[in-house]
Amino acid sequence: GMMLCAILSDTLNLQGPTTTEWDRLIVAVLSEIAQVDDIQLLATQQFKAKSKELAGLSSHGLVNGDQKSFSFKTEKFEGDVGFAVVETTDDAVIIDRLGELLPEIVACKKEKELSALFLAVVNIVSLKGTLLLCGPTELSLAKAAFSECNIVNEGSTLMDLGKRVSRKKDYIPAITQAIKSGWSKPMNRGQSTVDIASLGKLEVDPLDPHQRVVRKGSILAPKSGKPFKVVG
Repeated sequence: GMMLCAILSDTLNLQGPTTTEWDRLIVAVLSEIAQVDDIQLLATQQFKAKSKELAGLSSHGLVNGDQKSFSFKTEKFEGDVGFAVVETTDDAVIIDRLGELLPEIVACKKEKELSALFLAVVNIVSLKGTLLLCGPTELSLAKAAFSECNIVNEGSTLMDLGKRVSRKKDYIPAITQAIKSGWSKPMNRGQSTVDIASLGKLEVDPLDPHQRVVRKGSILAPKSGKPFKVVG
């Protein structure tokens, strides 16, 4: 049963671009062994449970929960690019927290000494992706990698990725191609120029029954009525 759930999660209920015929075959076999009559119901319940848990995570937890980094070295660029993914049945709940997520992406980028850091929010029901952009470097690289995709908000911090939902198949290959094709970092670094000492400290909220890790005292903390800007 656990292996069946793992395959359904990894392949987005056999709908994701990484799904293979072997996945479908193994799911059929495991459903018989585990005596699961309704695969769709199992997947739906699993995704809802996962999304409910994600909605309760702190911004630090969302940015760092499923994050990988990739190293590049070309004539015009050398550095590490981080890429985090949040998969949910309700992407609006996550995207509505844009004001707190963007500063946390910048903070994590600084702390891990990454050249760029992206966060993609994937709706696993409608199979669509949205990319969060925390600075000029991310905006520039995203435009180079996903040139046919559109920026969808005034602050240039959200890009509609359409049906691109896989880090392995959709996101990293496009970013790799853009970098290898001669992309270079823009001179403007936006909020990433802040001193690391001003990013505050990570603490466990003593009043939180779930013991979530939150960032306290960051200079990048969202201010009432002031949207986060890609440019500094």
